[in-house]
Amino acid sequence: MSKNAKIAAGGVAVGLLLLIWLPWWVAFLIVVGIPVAAYLALDPAQRRRLRRVTRKELGR
Repeated sequence: MSKNAKIAAGGVAVGLLLLIWLPWWVAFLIVVGIPVAAYLALDPAQRRRLRRVTRKELGR
């Protein structure tokens, strides 16, 4: 199993656990809020680079 597949499987598992233990809207805020906060933490040059890079190249 590749590194990205392991990360995706872990994310799905955490998401399912959050849905079981928390109300659906809190779990949704956490699942959406973490990537948004990480994107906003980047400086403008990093954001431009991230937008320019294709999805296939993100793992490199």
